[in-house]
Amino acid sequence: MNPEKLKALQEQVRTGGKGSVRRKKKVIHRTAATDDKKLQTSLKKLGVNNIPGIEEVNMIKEDGTVIHFTNPKVQASLVANTFSITGHAETKQITEMLPGILNQLGPENLASLKKLATTVAGCESISIANISMCI
Repeated sequence: MNPEKLKALQEQVRTGGKGSVRRKKKVIHRTAATDDKKLQTSLKKLGVNNIPGIEEVNMIKEDGTVIHFTNPKVQASLVANTFSITGHAETKQITEMLPGILNQLGPENLASLKKLATTVAGCESISIANISMCI
């Protein structure tokens, strides 16, 4: 191959000045605002509708942490089986939320709740009524 042509190709690939790393493709970082706009247009295409009157959303993970949204914007499209929850999210431990979250826990969380009750110091019983008093 012609050395002059090869040198010209190498210079085109360099994104910075002399001594910088050569890249095949320059990556353009997107801001969160553009990602949010694209997400909103995609949701609009799916035909989501706002669901009013939801004060909080709690997503309970397997490791015992809770993703807590206060006053979220909830949108849903039943036809597309799509739900969107936007707003300020906080990650908390389930122990911080316990007195108010007990009525939201289902049977699948009962085992983790029993495990939590045994780890709390001074709690010998495993019943749900006693857990809220211990914490």
